[in-house]
Amino acid sequence: MSSSPSPPESPVTVGNIALSFHRAAAAVTRRVLEAHGHRVNSVEAPHEQLFRLQEEGDIDVLVSAWLPSSHDTYLSRYRGRVKVLTPHYQPFCIWAVPPYVPEEEVREVADLLRPEVAGRMTKGIDGINPGAGISRFSARMIGEYGLDRAGYTFTPGTESGFVSRVERGVAAREWFVVPLWRPQYLNRLHGLRPLTEPKGLLGTVDDASAVIRLDALDRIHPDAVARLDGLHLGNDGVEEIDALINVDGLTPLRAADRYLAKHRHVLAG
Repeated sequence: MSSSPSPPESPVTVGNIALSFHRAAAAVTRRVLEAHGHRVNSVEAPHEQLFRLQEEGDIDVLVSAWLPSSHDTYLSRYRGRVKVLTPHYQPFCIWAVPPYVPEEEVREVADLLRPEVAGRMTKGIDGINPGAGISRFSARMIGEYGLDRAGYTFTPGTESGFVSRVERGVAAREWFVVPLWRPQYLNRLHGLRPLTEPKGLLGTVDDASAVIRLDALDRIHPDAVARLDGLHLGNDGVEEIDALINVDGLTPLRAADRYLAKHRHVLAG
């Protein structure tokens, strides 16, 4: 990669949503900027707060906006003041069950209402923070599918609490529902099986893009912008980095370095 002739005086602030797979994508973004001579400050916050920080000028590069389903409600307030880059991956939301729950018994969301299923399924459905698209969608699904009448509830929470809940459930071979998404390392770790959701309440397949404030473009090396605009990790790539963080215990930057050393084509050219 080419580098700027001298490191810019002011650092570039990269902000990411406070979830591990967003840290994974942000770490790769940071390495691209550093390769072009930039000093990088990192900021993370929950979904809506992070977009507010960029709107107010405190974040130069936001990683990542899921558009249109999950995050357009936050970005639309200031969309005319940013450049949305080409997507780095294509995320989507799902409800899933552990692989030991028989597919012939639980194939789609409505099957959760069948008496023989409802009698075995844990009724409390736990999620991540309430600003996440998957949390907003899941809260709506409880009512739209009439799951509340069968005793199901949805409760948002923290990422660490959510992960611990999944780990405990799988270890106990419990029948439970996971409000999940791709990319997320739990998919590959536990082989979680998505349920069919014919009402379309979980949104579309989104484009996950870095978002750069227009007033920051003059401070960012154009080659770095071009490299970020051409960067494609895919869901599998983000999940691989996410697993290096959460299963192998690497920091996000070390995980990004290991991934990029293994997949040199990602930043080739």
